[in-house]
Amino acid sequence: MHDDERPQQPKQTNGRMGAAGGILVALGLALAKFKTLLAVLFSFKWLILAPKLLLSFGSMFLSVWLYAQWFGGWKIAVVFVLMILVHELGHFLTWRNYGVKAALPLFIPGFGAFVSAPATGTPAQNVAAALAGPAFGIAAAAVCWGYAFFLGEPGLAPQMRFWTGCAYIGFFINLFNLIPTPPFDGGAIAWAIDGRLWIVGIALLGAFVLFFGHSVFAIVILLLMLVTAVPRVIAMFRGELDPHGSGLLPVQRWLTFAAYIGLMLIAVGGAAATFVERQS
Repeated sequence: MHDDERPQQPKQTNGRMGAAGGILVALGLALAKFKTLLAVLFSFKWLILAPKLLLSFGSMFLSVWLYAQWFGGWKIAVVFVLMILVHELGHFLTWRNYGVKAALPLFIPGFGAFVSAPATGTPAQNVAAALAGPAFGIAAAAVCWGYAFFLGEPGLAPQMRFWTGCAYIGFFINLFNLIPTPPFDGGAIAWAIDGRLWIVGIALLGAFVLFFGHSVFAIVILLLMLVTAVPRVIAMFRGELDPHGSGLLPVQRWLTFAAYIGLMLIAVGGAAATFVERQS
């Protein structure tokens, strides 16, 4: 009996050692993963990127909250902000494609959003990035319109045409942004063509403010016009700004003009076709 029992003791010891070894291996793997996670969390690049992401997304969510108060509902506010986001991503991705280190879109609640980029692009790249925002936004609106047709919304009651309404918001935002005066993209595009188009833009904004009276949106637009557009037009009349000083070649100006008019026509047609009058 003793001879049979002696060989069994090493087996128990080996089993315990194997279990202990397995635990140590598991702990080692866990520590390795934890170390890797710490390395990622505390890496220099992540520490730089995290505040930028927080600022960008935080400003976006704050804008959703503000527009929800203005429009009386969070659904329209979300659509409004997402349409602005797609527009700004057009600028961002275009700049990045050119190798320009553009920043992530930053929202200013009540004033829209913007993408900042260092002034390292060529005149052609500058105008291409300006055109890309409205192009992306109009394309997003067209996708919503197509999906509305897919769902059969044209045959539904006006209050049930959600995706048609989304399309209208996209077309309208980008059409408004194409007004040829600073600080809109239309102002940058107009400067690339002929800076004197800013005068037309100021006239359009003035008519808009008069039409909408004392609304919050009209007041915001009036402030933007007074701060950004009017001083530049005055400087141009004084000879301090060359209306053809964008640096584009003549053929590039004509191509820019054709793209600008094309986007305007699509946005006007899309907004007119997707407008749904609210039912009282």
